[in-house]
Amino acid sequence: MSSKPRMEDTLREKIITDPDFILEDQDVMHALIAANERAMGGNIVDLRGIAMERLEARLDRLEDTHRSVIAAAYENLAGTNQVHRAILRMLDPLEFEVFLRDLGGEVADILRVDSIKLVLESVQNDEDPVVQRLGDVLSVAEPGYIDHYLTVGRDAPVRQVTLRQVNEGNDTIFGEMAGWIRSEACLKLDFGEGRLPGMLIMGSEDPHQFTPQQGTDLLSFFAGVFERAMRRWLA
Repeated sequence: MSSKPRMEDTLREKIITDPDFILEDQDVMHALIAANERAMGGNIVDLRGIAMERLEARLDRLEDTHRSVIAAAYENLAGTNQVHRAILRMLDPLEFEVFLRDLGGEVADILRVDSIKLVLESVQNDEDPVVQRLGDVLSVAEPGYIDHYLTVGRDAPVRQVTLRQVNEGNDTIFGEMAGWIRSEACLKLDFGEGRLPGMLIMGSEDPHQFTPQQGTDLLSFFAGVFERAMRRWLA
């Protein structure tokens, strides 16, 4: 007579005393369900098995969503910390020229952008000695230039923060770096009543660093702090 081989005693005892050992192993459970379906034959519909498959698929989707939410939360927290550190560094200098030079140096490094430029509208030309000394971070433009730059000449509302991808940066603003710039964040600045506006531009070689689909809350906050700092210097 032939008989089915008996399960090893230690394994049998393990399963009886700790069934979660089996239930929590997804591959083992799939194998057991498949064996049960073969034993029932092809003419029987196993509604319980179908329900389990649907529940497993739903659980997988929930796990994927959970991971995505956690990843987004960590990314947002990292971005918040970056902006906060950049603001603290920006508020350190006690001299105006140091304040501006830090924009293209340590502040840009903290924000992980390749270039930061400040554009100020003015009725004066760019022959001012201060402008010439800070030409690597500061440029002067005629009134109306900033709105035209932000809207690309179209009749469209001007937002405080504009994120976009570009084929290359503007030569006047980015200088030698222009050919490498693939995305930019443009922050329009309000320096108070009676003063012409300004614009802070962050440029990146990464075309995906700044895109229109991204949130702008952190950059709006950064722009607000920068405006207040500049008002202090301009006063």
